[in-house]
Amino acid sequence: MKKINQAELAKYLDHTLLKPNASKKDILQTCAEAKQYQTASVCVNAYWAGLVHQQLTGTGINTCCVVGFPLGATSTAAKVFEAKQAISDGADELDMVINIGELVSGNAEAVQKDIEQVADAVHAQNKLLKVIIETSFLTNDQIVQACQLAEKAHADFVKTSTGFSSAGAKTADVKLMRQTVGDRLGVKASGGIHSYEEAISMIEAGANRLGVSATVKILEGAKD
Repeated sequence: MKKINQAELAKYLDHTLLKPNASKKDILQTCAEAKQYQTASVCVNAYWAGLVHQQLTGTGINTCCVVGFPLGATSTAAKVFEAKQAISDGADELDMVINIGELVSGNAEAVQKDIEQVADAVHAQNKLLKVIIETSFLTNDQIVQACQLAEKAHADFVKTSTGFSSAGAKTADVKLMRQTVGDRLGVKASGGIHSYEEAISMIEAGANRLGVSATVKILEGAKD
């Protein structure tokens, strides 16, 4: 296993708090931790975008918000509006959930158009789009297809999971996603990553961003 020091590892991490009962105090604590360790971003539900942006201004840490979360089954128009509003409130990065039902139904065109319209809205404001494909619901062939559709739709990243499904990130899925997109897109592993060792295994599998809520524990593990 490769060793990555704490400061380097922090730059892989989207310090994440997506619990529906997260309070303002919880959000502020998450921002404080992100500033202490200098993570890549703080990832929250879009309602909190303005507060997080305010807390992170001047730190170099991005504000990340989720779109169509966690089911992906809202309309494309709703996803586009949600993304635009989050950006208006200060979001730098958007993590959208694909229309999983259409993917497993074989309707590739609908999936691509859904991503494409959100990507257009996000990129019009020079922001970053990550696409959550929810690997736990998909076969290997569907994972490959979802990654290919995200690339065709001009996404910047593909992401394993919401963390709200039956399973989170698996190294085999991360490897498959990286093999599919090469170095053309980023790969974000998210869901069930709780230790330094698990974080490193995802990076070794090909992830260049990790969505984690156990950020402090993971980064303190880098000191061992």
